[in-house]
Amino acid sequence: MTIPYCSLHLDQPQTIPADGYHTVRFPFGTAESWDEHRMHQVAQPIGKPITDWRTDDRAGLIWPAVDGLGILTAMVRWESGTYRQYGARFVRDPLKLTTGWDATATDERAPTPGTQRATYTHQMLVHPGTPIALQVYNGDTRARRLTFAEFKLSIHPAQEA
Repeated sequence: MTIPYCSLHLDQPQTIPADGYHTVRFPFGTAESWDEHRMHQVAQPIGKPITDWRTDDRAGLIWPAVDGLGILTAMVRWESGTYRQYGARFVRDPLKLTTGWDATATDERAPTPGTQRATYTHQMLVHPGTPIALQVYNGDTRARRLTFAEFKLSIHPAQEA
């Protein structure tokens, strides 16, 4: 059985405002780690093709290829700062394009000295018509740079009885 898999990779700093959760945007094409099942494409299922992944929050969406149990993982690294806390969450339809916004697996943490680094894992049912995103929270007093991020989805397809 094939396990559909998408692995997104960001190694260019992305500025995250200090005003709540924001979708992490990921580049397309050769900058991606893996997207054989075409779950993260410039031509989205809804709307015009993305012209600049750096400014369009749709560049943070993974559109599941099949129904099934989705295993989501993420890794983030923030620049040093004066964080009160920082966090991440996985969100179904974060831009309210299809089924409506639904956050899950929110994880907020106290800072440690230096850069902030964290990994996240969650499992949930996923569907092709409902995109998923990784959102992050910068609990500093000003915008901070996310210096590295990965967002991965593997799907164990639903099987009929």
